[in-house]
Amino acid sequence: MELPVEEACLETEDLEQGSSSETLIKETVLSHTVLFSDVKRKAYRFDGMGNYFTKEWDLTDCTGREFSWYHVELPKPQGGNQKLALSAQLLIGVLCPPLKLQDILSLVSNGPFCAHVDGALVFRVNSPGPAASKFTLRLAARVTENSVITVSLGRVPRLGFSPTGQSLLSVIPSVENPNFVRDDELGTGGILIEEHVLEFLLTRNHSEEADNPVPRTISDLLVHIIDTYMDHLQDIVTELEMELDTVELDLDKGGFAMKKEMLDNRRFPKMHLNLQRLLQVVAHGEQVFPRVKEKCATKGWFASEDIVSLEELIGRLRRLKENIGFIDNRVTAIQAGLDSWQSEQINRKLYYLSILSVIFLPLSIITGIFGMNVGGVPWTGQTDPALKDGFHNVLFISAVMVVLLLLFFAFPNIYTRISAWRQRRSLRRIRSVNRKSFLRKNFHVHTPQGNGYDRL
Repeated sequence: MELPVEEACLETEDLEQGSSSETLIKETVLSHTVLFSDVKRKAYRFDGMGNYFTKEWDLTDCTGREFSWYHVELPKPQGGNQKLALSAQLLIGVLCPPLKLQDILSLVSNGPFCAHVDGALVFRVNSPGPAASKFTLRLAARVTENSVITVSLGRVPRLGFSPTGQSLLSVIPSVENPNFVRDDELGTGGILIEEHVLEFLLTRNHSEEADNPVPRTISDLLVHIIDTYMDHLQDIVTELEMELDTVELDLDKGGFAMKKEMLDNRRFPKMHLNLQRLLQVVAHGEQVFPRVKEKCATKGWFASEDIVSLEELIGRLRRLKENIGFIDNRVTAIQAGLDSWQSEQINRKLYYLSILSVIFLPLSIITGIFGMNVGGVPWTGQTDPALKDGFHNVLFISAVMVVLLLLFFAFPNIYTRISAWRQRRSLRRIRSVNRKSFLRKNFHVHTPQGNGYDRL
């Protein structure tokens, strides 16, 4: 009667395991479909005459003067870190075929890289930081004579192309605050620019996508890709510099609460870490872009004026590295000032504690002496002759202990003085011996013989 029950339990467990595995597979498939849907793709076709057209995602090369560009924008995770294997799976689903696994790995791996892979020039500047951080930049490209395939982590501003329209930078603005409006500007009907829009535009040193010049050759397109990458890096540095300026003003105006909050939040160590990530990104660019210039210089389809443009971008990258170094020095100086302020606060509290100890230590000594449970304590009325020496004996023992402790703590100093005295004495003795030997050798001191006459 027990066997069927055990079989039924085993069947129930198998069913539960099967249902859980099916649920896990469904969740995995659903998450992958959501991620695949988050991948953004853009495909352009350029006619070589200054015009461009959007095209289907077919990953085919153009012929003649025409060339194509395929861009993949991998999603940035909202929280945590995104594994490289997942990014590779997303690229396999988007770029395979015609690309091979070797091409996918060369595009998605971390670190600097520039080489020819399967006849195409492949370079990447992928920083190995957490994918969710805005200070982690990744850009990879595969360049052939008639097509370019690029992969980026997140959106790169001004990278794509859009139809030409009315740009916000080409309009006549009006001020949001009416107190600043002049009399001759009343009734002109300018576009109102709010304060947060101005703050956003101040962190950007480039125009909109609609203002991008359409490339005429593959070399123009490659310069455009690297240029927009540099603009994106410059935007991050500018935004970080403006944030640092705001923090410095808050520190000047704020008091104890503001400084303590910044120390508790570890604001500047985090900013220092982000700057180190940016320096790593710049270091990867310094390694990759000169090699890209050298390899492109050997290509017949790469224009010479674009080689000069690449050289200018490399110089701009070096200047950006110097700017990041200056910002890092500012962060270090502010952090040193906060650490000094924190040390002053701790020293002030210790000073107050030392004052309290100076006040209450004599009182505790007096209460400890007169609170001893021995005979002969003064002003207690103890008249027993057998106990009258107890208090004096305890004081004598305490004095002996104090002298021993003083000798123990003063012993290193005494030992140092004795050693120095012995060393000086030995040096004085050596000097006297050397002086006597020197006099004997150089002056030939002789003792007179006979009746005061020297021997001939």
